[in-house]
Amino acid sequence: MSFKFQCDTCVEEEAFSTTSAAATSHDILIGSIDQGTSSTRFLLFNQCGRIVASAQMEHTQIFPPDHVGWHEHDPLELWENTLTCMRNVIEAMRTSECYSSLDWTKSPLKAIGITNQRETTIAWNAETGIPYYNAIVWDDLRTTEIASSIARKQGRREGRGGGGGGRGEEDKDRLRERTGLPLASYFAGTKVRWLIDNVPELKNDLMDENKRSQVRFGTVDTWLVFQLTGQHKRNPNNDDDDDDQGQERLRRSANVGGEFVTDVTNASRWLFMDLDTLDWNQELIDIVCEGSDVIPPLSSLPKIESSSSVLHFCAKGFGIEVLEGTPIAGILGDQQAALFGQGAFEPGEAKNTYGTGLFLMMNTGTVRTPSTHGLLTTVGYRIGNEKAVYALEGSVSHSGSTIQWLRDQLQIIQNASESEAYARNVKSNDGLYFVPAFAGLFAPYWRSDARACIVGMTASHNKNHLCRAALESTAYQTKDVFDAIDKDSHVSLKELRVDGGGTANSLLMQFQADIINVPVVKPVVKETTALGAAFAAGLAVGVWKDLNEIKAFWAEEERFVPSMDEETRMKNLHGWKKAIHKSMGWADDVASAGNAKL
Repeated sequence: MSFKFQCDTCVEEEAFSTTSAAATSHDILIGSIDQGTSSTRFLLFNQCGRIVASAQMEHTQIFPPDHVGWHEHDPLELWENTLTCMRNVIEAMRTSECYSSLDWTKSPLKAIGITNQRETTIAWNAETGIPYYNAIVWDDLRTTEIASSIARKQGRREGRGGGGGGRGEEDKDRLRERTGLPLASYFAGTKVRWLIDNVPELKNDLMDENKRSQVRFGTVDTWLVFQLTGQHKRNPNNDDDDDDQGQERLRRSANVGGEFVTDVTNASRWLFMDLDTLDWNQELIDIVCEGSDVIPPLSSLPKIESSSSVLHFCAKGFGIEVLEGTPIAGILGDQQAALFGQGAFEPGEAKNTYGTGLFLMMNTGTVRTPSTHGLLTTVGYRIGNEKAVYALEGSVSHSGSTIQWLRDQLQIIQNASESEAYARNVKSNDGLYFVPAFAGLFAPYWRSDARACIVGMTASHNKNHLCRAALESTAYQTKDVFDAIDKDSHVSLKELRVDGGGTANSLLMQFQADIINVPVVKPVVKETTALGAAFAAGLAVGVWKDLNEIKAFWAEEERFVPSMDEETRMKNLHGWKKAIHKSMGWADDVASAGNAKL
């Protein structure tokens, strides 16, 4: 079997040698599946929360031609890559001298946790296990007009839209009181509606009384649990077919018979869940899907569970024999997982993740805090039957993906680390600003009509300035969200805990501290997203007794202290605000944001 992408695997022998035998048992391991926008990873953590082994594999980014702003993933590729990462880690552990004492005839994994790219939406048939369509990725723009039409319907009902078939005034906060979310293409519910309206086989099955119950909608966590708890379905007609084509068809068949669940953090990103009841709300579903030929039945939506509890077990025949029977005991959306992994368990504690996008999240406790400054009110996590913990979040669509754009589209760098090297060749941006609104502006602006722009250019600017402006854009976007959280929560952050791939860039981290004017703190374990999922799973099966034990594992590695003078800071911020406003209003017709039909 050949793969387009390499699976990078490693065993961290240092974790064995530096971990006290008195503090941990080396045969107590927790697995974590971290399925992200750019890649899939499987990691093993020990009882001290240190990485023991990991594997990572990129997957195909599908940008359909003639559909600007569309972004898709192949669900079967995501599952196959997950299996590959899990198999590679197990094989690497089996051949490692440090861990040779582990008995792989019975799984040493006490549990598996899952964290995932949120809002990315998949529809599949439970009987065949085959997706109806590719996964629609969270930053995809095709549902921009759907979100706008839902907002306009409220305006027309209240007499604000005018007559004569005009577009009407939009109320993007129409569902915010119940969902905590504005109406935007970002969220899964709009993607469900698009799939129903544009995928004939899916619509036909929903309208067929005999097939309606076979339809499944889910985010990536739900898809992976379905696979882990299902079995491979062989086609009897192919049992004796050994040619390459038959093997390929067999390989590309997904599992069937799996469990159909999600957790509260992922469910809170659909526009379908009531934040108070923590359950699907039929009225919300009807509002979002109004105008479609068929409304998705509740049977097509996964059961909502807690973030930390034993959900189900890896099934016999799911694909990896040694992991059969392992509990699946934790699910957290990626940003909530990072909050959990950073040990931000008290109201007012926050983290910022620099990944494909940028996500600043603050724990607000068991009472949800409404936002009036462009943030999202979301579920932070829920442990067992305890009350849900809520959070305020500022989501930004492009951070690390901006650097990928420099590499893949402009081809002015060969890898991400080069961006820092080039940026250090100049002392400042010299008035050049880069607003990476490739998918519009997310928090705190929520402007779907915005587009990316580079402003302030002169003939003296070069790729050094462009790389610096791209890096600085991440810090400026964080500042916008940082200020909004301060206004909504009435809590002034004294420091900012950070994680994600962007934290490897020291220039960015120092500039971040300078712009927000508080220290930026990196933890020893950078993979806080995967760690959070592992903590949630381990907590559910008794590897760790409580949150206090987990919190004690957090340790600081590096601190960046502000050093920029106030005059320079304000000058830089003034230039950024001018650039932000220049990016707005480019996509005058929101329907053109995605040429929304197939």
